[in-house]
Amino acid sequence: MELLRGSPSDLTGRSDREKRTYAFLDSLGVEFDRTDHPERPATSMEVCAEVDAILGVHICKNLFLCNRQKTNFYLLVMPGDKPFKTKELSGQMGVSRLSFGEEGFMARFLDVHPGSVSVLGLMNDQERRVQLVIDEDVLKEEMFGCHPCENTSSIRFRTRDLTDKILPALGIQPIIVKLVGHDAPPAAD
Repeated sequence: MELLRGSPSDLTGRSDREKRTYAFLDSLGVEFDRTDHPERPATSMEVCAEVDAILGVHICKNLFLCNRQKTNFYLLVMPGDKPFKTKELSGQMGVSRLSFGEEGFMARFLDVHPGSVSVLGLMNDQERRVQLVIDEDVLKEEMFGCHPCENTSSIRFRTRDLTDKILPALGIQPIIVKLVGHDAPPAAD
């Protein structure tokens, strides 16, 4: 793996969703660095650590969630090293019984498959069915790391480009949460 600048010059063998992602970023003038790892999809912590080292950024954890009735869908973006506690997020959002969304909904709304979920998949959500939720710690970082809707490549760009270019272009106003990644201590008597 090596650090590359911008979109690939040769898109042969890339999925349509990945090509759309690069075209979208280019159309917004978002500068980004990339590393390709087609032989080693980012499906293990070992590969993710290698990708993080090359990009010099931690790839965010992107979780596709839904309510119990499967009527409301959420994309949670949080630091990759922070534990996810469903109860903590549910409490902050006032949504009972959050769970992981089904693969079929993920494909239908974001045009991604498990392991490739990315904030950039929101460009495919034409019906605006998925609400973006971002842990505030993500926004404190200078750089943002994610997949271009495929886990065989990873990219980094300025977090400011996410908030000032990408999300406004999509008409998305995220919900900002403060996750600590552990259960709250019991209340004192």
